[in-house]
Amino acid sequence: MTDHELPTTAYVILGMLRLGASSGYEIKKAVQVSTRFFWTISEAQIYPMLRRLEDARLISGRDAPTGRRRRRVYELTDLGESALTDWLERREPTPFEVRDVAMLKLFFADAVGEDAALDLVEQLRTRSESELRELQGQVQPAEELARSTGNRFPALSLQAGISVHLALIQASDELSASLTRAD
Repeated sequence: MTDHELPTTAYVILGMLRLGASSGYEIKKAVQVSTRFFWTISEAQIYPMLRRLEDARLISGRDAPTGRRRRRVYELTDLGESALTDWLERREPTPFEVRDVAMLKLFFADAVGEDAALDLVEQLRTRSESELRELQGQVQPAEELARSTGNRFPALSLQAGISVHLALIQASDELSASLTRAD
């Protein structure tokens, strides 16, 4: 498997290992508080990909059970570090992909009445307010990570995510006002 054949999931795992996660569980937890706001992977993707990356010698793993629970810890190899940096430096199309159920429902809102459409706009706003609060709660830990490790881009990406949800809240307000005026 060459690094040009790796799916994005592999790079998420390589990146999380580089940031200090060492087990599948730690990778899952790290994703939940960071990249899941713009790129998520499931536990069902993590463990098979860890095996593939280890087979490709991009990571090395060793058994490190905790009590009765099986546990395997991993670290990035030089080859894995190289694959990650090659991917980051590769100039290639980077499609913008958003999977947002609230936006999808809003797209089809002509199928429902005006009140239901307004409710969909409110659901979008409420969801983005909730995500915004959660992202804002991650600012201090991300800034501490930047100070302690020198990895500043997780905090910068977090700021971009905050901006996205602020924009969605503003768009929801504008949509709501537009729909209300149309009555």
